[in-house]
Amino acid sequence: MCGIVGIFSRQEPIIVEALTKATQQLRDRGPDRQSHWVADHQKVGLGHTRLSIIDLATGNQPITNEDEKLHVVVNGEFYDYEKIQHQLKNLGHRLRTRSDSEIVLHLYEEFGTECLQYLRGEFAFILWDEAKQVLFAARDRFGIKPLFYTTVGNTLYLASAAKALFAAGVPASWDYESYFQQLFIYVNQDSTLFAGVKQIPPGHYLLATPNQSQITRYWDLDYPIVNQQIPQRQDNEYIELFRHKLEEAVQIRLRADVPVGSFLSGGIDSSAVLGIAAKSSCDPIRAFNVSFDRPAYDEEPIARETAKYVGADFQVIRLNQSDFAEHIADAIWHAETLGVNSHGVARYIQSRVVRQSGYKVVLSGEGSDEILAGYSHSRQDLLFNNSIQKTPTALASVEQKLGFIPSWLKEIAVKRSVFNLLLNPDYTSDYSDLDVYGKFLNQFDIKEQVLGREPVIQSLYLWSKSILPNYILFAERLEMANAIEVRLPFLDHHLFELVREMPVSLLVRGMKEKYVLREAARPFLTDTVYTRPKQPFTAPPVTITTNNSLYILIQDVLRSSVMASVPFFNQSAIATLLDGLATMKESQRINLEPALLMLLGTCFLQSRFNL
Repeated sequence: MCGIVGIFSRQEPIIVEALTKATQQLRDRGPDRQSHWVADHQKVGLGHTRLSIIDLATGNQPITNEDEKLHVVVNGEFYDYEKIQHQLKNLGHRLRTRSDSEIVLHLYEEFGTECLQYLRGEFAFILWDEAKQVLFAARDRFGIKPLFYTTVGNTLYLASAAKALFAAGVPASWDYESYFQQLFIYVNQDSTLFAGVKQIPPGHYLLATPNQSQITRYWDLDYPIVNQQIPQRQDNEYIELFRHKLEEAVQIRLRADVPVGSFLSGGIDSSAVLGIAAKSSCDPIRAFNVSFDRPAYDEEPIARETAKYVGADFQVIRLNQSDFAEHIADAIWHAETLGVNSHGVARYIQSRVVRQSGYKVVLSGEGSDEILAGYSHSRQDLLFNNSIQKTPTALASVEQKLGFIPSWLKEIAVKRSVFNLLLNPDYTSDYSDLDVYGKFLNQFDIKEQVLGREPVIQSLYLWSKSILPNYILFAERLEMANAIEVRLPFLDHHLFELVREMPVSLLVRGMKEKYVLREAARPFLTDTVYTRPKQPFTAPPVTITTNNSLYILIQDVLRSSVMASVPFFNQSAIATLLDGLATMKESQRINLEPALLMLLGTCFLQSRFNL
């Protein structure tokens, strides 16, 4: 797990100082070593900041192949890599290191861009092919690892964080249309909030030559269409296969040359991962639990029971509202995007404590809800129930294309409608013709990947290609801000490719979500967790009271000169909203919390990035 940078100039030599500054900007992600390489012709440079986890002695990067025509920098982990190393040696390759990262060089020598089909894990990498004069950069299938890029003049810049691009000299400013899109849903999978800065989408790679750049998809979810012929198994067979695949996914993620811990909430996902890890480890696993000062959101007693049940060491990280107020600005700086709940701040603080406790690697249960239909909206989509709320007119294009409206998309549209009352009229008029929901759908291959599937599967696809990488997985940036690598067994593509062929009844059965996981993981779960309904990991609402430090911070910042400098909003309208919060019902304030936190995050982005 590291930070990576690449600069490719199609004309004049690159500025080595720009490469150095960009690399240093990522030192939080890789505090153990920072280094770079520049080609003799000075048209290409690669930078790397290292978090030493595998091959502590010889795994420094950039890494080159035998004839030094290929150079690579890698962020992330390739699992089951020892087997691939053995196969490569049998093919005559000479490996310079014992690092998992090196395998991508030699797989590329054998298979070109098809090497991606052999890689299993959470990764982003940048590879330079001197013989072909090609830069090859790729991102993992689900988008766990970030990879941003932009072109300025004739120079292509790539990095693990947008702030590294800015450190290299790329101008930082708002992308007005992307911000508008973010307000009412989320930015597209290839976009950011910054003008000119793009993301390589999950499951895609970039090829850049002296003449052009091209983005290509190498993997997608590929859910089977209704009535498609797929292997038919009994429920118990699927449950056994799922248990086997999940155990394998956890076990290969325990491979490290440093201690591995595990996040633990009161839910089935992290409990299952911890239980399997504990079974597979010779020594007790350290389980890290976040405890909130409001009982309704505190899962410490349930998590403590689980840790005792599986024989794990248990460490509690206690948080309160003042902790959120103190750290939210830094969390937004590292996230480089907007949050709708303070759980991201909790992850930022949690990872800092994990690092202080002597750990660099932890397992997490994230991704389970995406592959197993674990959210409550999945049950609504399963019932094809669109009568819960009146359908917003803005979603007409979605209903026209899909024949229904995913429940989660309708919920977001309703909650975000408050921004219509707060936006600067001039800004609104600039995008009055923009169909944000139609644009959202247009980024996907709707015909081949969405239509023809059951509504719940269509909904899962759209969520997993948008909310998952652009909201759920931005936690990676908060954890890596404290040099913590988080590994996600549920987003192992081998496991997912089993799940996608299962009947929906194995995902949701009656009121039981994630049925196949609940049954497969039963040996590792306490009775409490096994019978407990889905409880998403979320921090207590900021606005549940009006006398806490984070609420006060929101009031102060949104009335400040920083908010006045943000080009999108009518500050008078915001002030009127703020004036009314104290007399609102608690439920009304809580419903407004996502919007308030997005406004607060906007102010911090504006000031910290000098936009």
